[in-house]
Amino acid sequence: MLYDKDIREPLFDFLEERYEKVRIIEEKQMGRSRADLVMVLPEALVGIEIKSDADTYARLQRQVKDYDRFFDANYVVAGTSHAQHIEEHVPEWWGIITVEEEGGKADFYVLRKARKNPLTDWERKLMLLWRPELARIQAKNMLPRYAGKSKRFVVQALLERVPEELLRVQISEELFERDYQEIAGELAAYRSEKKKKR
Repeated sequence: MLYDKDIREPLFDFLEERYEKVRIIEEKQMGRSRADLVMVLPEALVGIEIKSDADTYARLQRQVKDYDRFFDANYVVAGTSHAQHIEEHVPEWWGIITVEEEGGKADFYVLRKARKNPLTDWERKLMLLWRPELARIQAKNMLPRYAGKSKRFVVQALLERVPEELLRVQISEELFERDYQEIAGELAAYRSEKKKKR
């Protein structure tokens, strides 16, 4: 029986071998759920839900709705105990990767390749970015700074003025460059500046 902890590290290796450029972000909050993994590709964000042999389908219906709001495509990684029935629990555009124990190691097989998610909500997708990241996208597209405006206002402005195909690339670029230590300082500086203006 494979548990989540047995699957994660080998899964990272499997994904890094399959894609030329990839970054994995773990445990990303999205709506009322938490994505196990977000795979950042040069032009897409891919949500990945792990259903180990120890998991049940109890929360999957709600999780699927949340994943579909935030990401360009999605995969479920299903343990052996779920392999026969997982297709019944995810939409037809979701990809399915099965995992089983082979010689004491996790062995992965792409049962179904993910297709483009028809339900992506671009506002929610952009809300995954932090304010400094949005500010860099604004600057790249020569948009005003919108000082004092809400994050939602900035996101709406980007959606109205920047083509989706360009935003796809720019969102991924920001997430490839995301430095959690550096961004903490940037967020503190942003909040301090905002307080001064009040």
